[in-house]
Amino acid sequence: MPAPSPSSSHSTSRLPRLTTAQAPLTCEIATVNEYGETQQVSIPAERALTVYVDKRELVTLMTLGANPELLVLGYLRNQRLVSDVAEIDSITVDWYVGAAAVKTRRGIEDIEEKTARRVVTTGCGQGSVFGGLMDEVDGIELPADARISQGQLYSLVNTIRLKETTYKSAGSVHACALFAMTEGDPEMLLFVEDVGRHNAIDTIAGWMAMNAPTLVASRTALPPGGALRLRPGEAGSAAPAGEETGSAPVPGSLPLSMGQQPAGALGLVFYTTGRLTSEMVIKSAQMGVPIVVSRSGITQMGHQVAQSVGLCAIGRATNKRFVCYANPQRLVLQPELAGTKPASFSTTPT
Repeated sequence: MPAPSPSSSHSTSRLPRLTTAQAPLTCEIATVNEYGETQQVSIPAERALTVYVDKRELVTLMTLGANPELLVLGYLRNQRLVSDVAEIDSITVDWYVGAAAVKTRRGIEDIEEKTARRVVTTGCGQGSVFGGLMDEVDGIELPADARISQGQLYSLVNTIRLKETTYKSAGSVHACALFAMTEGDPEMLLFVEDVGRHNAIDTIAGWMAMNAPTLVASRTALPPGGALRLRPGEAGSAAPAGEETGSAPVPGSLPLSMGQQPAGALGLVFYTTGRLTSEMVIKSAQMGVPIVVSRSGITQMGHQVAQSVGLCAIGRATNKRFVCYANPQRLVLQPELAGTKPASFSTTPT
């Protein structure tokens, strides 16, 4: 590989050091069914993670704990508390005490002011966003030429349907996924499940911050099967950035800035099993994702935000059914792929 460019203001050496404090996603409990029989079932393993930034308590997140470091990183970026991943020196998660310690390089300017106004969202488990997140919608710009065809949408939904998931084995979780548009079928980059959809999208934002630069140079650098590719050391320890498992980072590549997407990509598509609230739409847009697909519907404020930033919002996406709520110009329709319309077909989704 070529040597890192000396002119690069940021390189992979500026990425934060992360621990790998993964935790089991499910646990077994004894239950009694309708016949009075005792049986063992799997349920999601929800746990609390309190985030400290430079020893200051910030928030407690309820999460499955699959990739807590990426969750914390994405949370900080999506909350606009950090604008560049290079601002963070390390994230250390310790499940024994249920805490994530974030060490920044120079502190977060005006953190008291930025976190003073909190909005409780409709997110599962009572998500919350800091008020400033809502104030910056007008500054979001999305790629103007990003498109998805009806055939590609069907392929994306089918990929999710075939995915082996915690939901299938234990239920009670939301899933989010990030896809890259190609000339053919969309390619899944990452699949995340958590107790709340806001946690899942924050984890994706954290992954993008750490890994999106590798997408610039080579499509073969993508993680297989949507698996996470991280830059940690041994579990429970903070290793130097760049010492990752799997593919090595591209020397000289720059961390992805908020709202920027990988060079050479035909566009990014975000998928969620949850409804498209204003929080989900804003986070998708500020991650630079111009197309969002949901298995559920959309709220009024979510629709208003999508319309204002030019984000294509597609909901009720199951099998070959869907509803495009906003910016249909990004959807290349192929109605012949939907098959014959049933005589009982209703334009009102059920």
